[in-house]
Amino acid sequence: MRFVIIGAGRVGLRTARVLRDEGHDVTIVERDEPTLRRARDQEFTVVEGDGSREDVLEEAGVTEADGVGALTGDLNVNFTACMIANHYGCRTVMRIDEAYREGIYRKYAEQVDEIVYPERLGAIGAKNALLGGTIRAIADIAPHLQVVELTITTEAPVNGYSISELQLPADATVLAFGKRDRDLGIPNDDLSLEDGDRLVVLADFDVLSEVRQILVGETATRAAANAGAGSSSAAAELRGDSETDSDSGGVN
Repeated sequence: MRFVIIGAGRVGLRTARVLRDEGHDVTIVERDEPTLRRARDQEFTVVEGDGSREDVLEEAGVTEADGVGALTGDLNVNFTACMIANHYGCRTVMRIDEAYREGIYRKYAEQVDEIVYPERLGAIGAKNALLGGTIRAIADIAPHLQVVELTITTEAPVNGYSISELQLPADATVLAFGKRDRDLGIPNDDLSLEDGDRLVVLADFDVLSEVRQILVGETATRAAANAGAGSSSAAAELRGDSETDSDSGGVN
């Protein structure tokens, strides 16, 4: 497959390397000279110019591309590039670096195929590594939804229940289940929940605290603190509480 990546900074260049390693054809668009040279030093095909300009994207091969990843630190460049790519029928992925506010997400989500927020993904991984234990965030699906993997403990109220007896809040759904030390799979209603078993759950931030209490056995106070009382760090970002990233313009 053919892909055009806008921006050869940390995110763009790493994405390009992964795609190339998997055998795909990748062209990078970059306007910053030092960053551009770094991409060329890694033997990428690079087009110098502004990724929000149609003639530059055409030179990069957008007319024949399967997908365009607009991965600069400039939201306006990324969005414009995606709109041009949409015109040529490409799959579009747009990077957001600003605070993960719901208004920003909703404004662009319907006009591109996918929105990525690398800093948030990195923060999830760092948080998992620091906390360890029985709960692991996997991904944010939308500003208000998260996929989490939880490990049943001896303190969990549902320890000893079967999957069919499990009752989660209305805004939470079990996606996968795995017995201790076994691979995850499709949940079977007859399987019992025992210490060390894992459940992957899609949940609204508003019910994460309750889900933690049910499956892990945390107290209401601790669950609310760990889950952000239904707001979590990501939801705090929705309210604009986090700092914005200062990177811009195809450099990062």
